[in-house]
Amino acid sequence: MRALAQFVMRGPLQAGGVAAVATAIPLLFWVGAAVIGLVILRLGIGQGLSIGLWALLPALGWSWFGQDPTALAVLLEVMLMASILRLSLSWERALLGGSFLAIVTGLMLPVLYPGLLDDLVRTGVSFYEQYNAEVARSLGDELETVIRDTMNASMAGTYLVTGVAMTMLARSWQAGLYNPGGFRKEFHAFRLSPAVAVLCAVTMVVGPFLGLNSMLLGWAAGMPLFVAALALVHGVVGRKGLSGQWLVLFYIALVLLGPSLMILLVFLAFVDSWLDIRGRIKPAGPAE
Repeated sequence: MRALAQFVMRGPLQAGGVAAVATAIPLLFWVGAAVIGLVILRLGIGQGLSIGLWALLPALGWSWFGQDPTALAVLLEVMLMASILRLSLSWERALLGGSFLAIVTGLMLPVLYPGLLDDLVRTGVSFYEQYNAEVARSLGDELETVIRDTMNASMAGTYLVTGVAMTMLARSWQAGLYNPGGFRKEFHAFRLSPAVAVLCAVTMVVGPFLGLNSMLLGWAAGMPLFVAALALVHGVVGRKGLSGQWLVLFYIALVLLGPSLMILLVFLAFVDSWLDIRGRIKPAGPAE
């Protein structure tokens, strides 16, 4: 990956070529998005957007002719978050921008891709009617609405998660080339401000009462808190001087426990925004 980052930084031809080719190849769109993110972070928004046009063309092709908005949505997420990060040097603002775009994406998907969502909904309804008839009967006429909201939120949320991950990859490339250790230090120190933490929590709680898609709001408002929680875990491990095996065990537990551990992490991130847990932990020192 470092060699790829070095190659694309040789000039606009290399960066644009890699971004366009990667976006055009199925399942490699994330590489193109990360390359554009790196260019924006290192060379500025203007040059990043001009090179980003090279990747937008195949992304628009997949979106229009292939009826698959994944590459386009992720690319726009990365371009927005990288631009905000370039201007403000604030991961908090970048994540909020990405979350806002995820909500807009969730609102636009049914308008721009009704056929895609209809196919997914029909598949979901058939699955429940065949393999979980009891749930299908209990939901009745609401089954299709629930599945539609779930599919819509899952798509927009997945684009957001991928966009955040690729923006972080671009930032790590930038640090690896020009500021070794900078991304690690930046990520370990990241935590939300109390006001933003409250905003995210209130959005997740109040949104459903306003008739909005609760799952979409959960993805969008929960992402900044979840990233802050991951930063808290990495920061504590780094501050205590623990080995990387602790992080491996943590991510294994995250996969095995799933939503239950995620809820706990989101709560810890909310508490950390007020108490600064890392600041209260004594850093590991040399053995006496």
